[in-house]
Amino acid sequence: MMLLAIEQGNTNTLFAVHDGESWIAQWRTSTEASRTADEYAVWLTQLLAMRKIDLASLTGCIISSVVPQSIFNLRNLARRYLSVEPLVIGDNVELGIPVRITKPSEAGADRLVNAIGAHLLYPGDLIIIDSGTATTFDIVAADGAFEGGAIAPGINLSLQALHEAAAMLPRIAIQKPDKVIGKDTVSNMQSGVFWGYVGLIEGMVSRIKAEWAGPMTVVGTGGVASLFEGATPAIDRFDPDLTIRGLLEIWRRNTHLTDT
Repeated sequence: MMLLAIEQGNTNTLFAVHDGESWIAQWRTSTEASRTADEYAVWLTQLLAMRKIDLASLTGCIISSVVPQSIFNLRNLARRYLSVEPLVIGDNVELGIPVRITKPSEAGADRLVNAIGAHLLYPGDLIIIDSGTATTFDIVAADGAFEGGAIAPGINLSLQALHEAAAMLPRIAIQKPDKVIGKDTVSNMQSGVFWGYVGLIEGMVSRIKAEWAGPMTVVGTGGVASLFEGATPAIDRFDPDLTIRGLLEIWRRNTHLTDT
């Protein structure tokens, strides 16, 4: 089995290949809703060739996307160039977990995939913090159920809004500042954004745990999660592979694969 897993967020799209035993290749590209199946195929074929993998050797495909207008093109990529019918989260896929929210259909595909990926590895009740375009706080019960959570603007989105709304504030890179009290405009912005998000994480985790009234393990993931590693004790584990682990498990559940 050679599986192509596609995880598409609002900012970046991850393509990963699993050979039945391990992930052997991963690539990221910027998310563009108008990119066609043919454009994806040209890009992907070149990257596969660099790893000496033939496009025709891919025998399965699973897609998780939070960009509805892109799913058509990703589905056509699988049909036209891999000659397979892809599994699409939220469409033709059984997740195998309870979704305990008012409207289960509203749960984002990425959040459900993360819930499955986290439950596979971490026992007990969980808080998953996914730092991407949005910062999501997802609650996963000990039985693997998705219990809901919270959504806040992502750190990059906040930084962009700050730059665009205030004429005198420059566009800056996100990094952990040496001190909380900045001495110039850039260090002021870096401190406010970085430590402001640490405060958001710590405050939300504290409130969620108080409301849940029980022990919880906090797992950080997502594109900018590594920024906060070592910056706060509120996050117990950092795991960049939650999503692809979840996608692989969903694939196995839906195709009855037993290999590990």
